[in-house]
Amino acid sequence: MNIKIGTAPDSWGVWFPQNEKQTPWERCMDEMAQSGYEGIELGPWGYLPNDYNQLKEELDKRNLKLTATTLVGDLTSDEKTSELIALLDEMAGLQLRFPTAKYAVLIDDCYTDLFTGEQIRPQVLNDVEWDKFIQNINRIKNHAKAKYGLQVVFHSHAQSHVETEEEIERLLRDTDIDLCLDTGHHAYADGDPVAFMRKHHARIPYLHIKSCDLQVREKMQKEGWSFAKAVSEDVMCEPELGVVDMEAFFEVLNDIQYNGWAIVEQDMYPAPFDKPFPIAKRTKEYLDKIGKKADIK
Repeated sequence: MNIKIGTAPDSWGVWFPQNEKQTPWERCMDEMAQSGYEGIELGPWGYLPNDYNQLKEELDKRNLKLTATTLVGDLTSDEKTSELIALLDEMAGLQLRFPTAKYAVLIDDCYTDLFTGEQIRPQVLNDVEWDKFIQNINRIKNHAKAKYGLQVVFHSHAQSHVETEEEIERLLRDTDIDLCLDTGHHAYADGDPVAFMRKHHARIPYLHIKSCDLQVREKMQKEGWSFAKAVSEDVMCEPELGVVDMEAFFEVLNDIQYNGWAIVEQDMYPAPFDKPFPIAKRTKEYLDKIGKKADIK
């Protein structure tokens, strides 16, 4: 097993390029390095420096590697898909200069408003809508591969059109795109990330690691919270604390000889500036411990 543990700005409460509720990027990168992570995702385009020389200097002085960029948008819309391709083109100019940054993580927009919880798109796509959805995913995937040699990996997400195991299985049947398996979002939708990883590991080259507190999710559903409200109440939680059997998950990674990145990506918006760092350190120590334990067995 050659698993590399990284993290993402999301674990510091970063959802936007600029926002007064977000940790300054210099502090974020300092704490990422001080927590012992090897690599980081770029996060929202415009949060971390997007000038190559500056970003390289900031990464190098903290001994961090760049692993991936992220694309989030309404994949049911041709227009929004074209906007995502334009963003991919812009980011690729930077990303291609970092040999370790091989992935673009693709996420469908939620069908609810993040902050009000109001439904703003159909929750379930009909067959015609689904076909358009798949076409748009393939547009992005094929463009990234043909033009840049980048691999797009699809990230299922709470309250999006690929949320449940059934929906992920349908996506896998209908396209050859690989996955970024997010253990927390998978559990949020009542999936079993341990069994799913064992079954589909050939299609999962990249991981997001966190867990889910189903008691918070139950309260969310009962009281009609938005997803952002649930995140602020820690519906997504540390790998050691939630419903995911993380030790069993790492045993699967050892069994299949997983060779890649596992990125800690604990949704945390908004986060008081002093909240993420202790969590990041605990999480890195915990994952190192169970990784060694799985490797010994």
